Amino acid sequence: MANIKSAKKRILIAEKNRVRNVAFKTSIKTAVKKVLELANGEDKDALNASLSKAYQLCDKAVSKGILHKNTAARKKSRLTKAVNKLQAK
Repeated sequence: MANIKSAKKRILIAEKNRVRNVAFKTSIKTAVKKVLELANGEDKDALNASLSKAYQLCDKAVSKGILHKNTAARKKSRLTKAVNKLQAK
């Protein structure tokens, strides 16, 4: 444990940020799963809405510094490829 007061504060802040980051990443994973689930169905409007939401969450994570921009781009690209593959079936 840190002895210096400012170091103790940084530990608390880092933990708070870690919890926020984990929650945000979890919401992205949930959105991706929802998109893939809807890709199997017939509802195009719901699919487009959920795909847009997943994109939005990825972009927001980049702006908040939770994800690197290339990581978000990779996630969006892979998601789009997966949806297109499921739609082709």
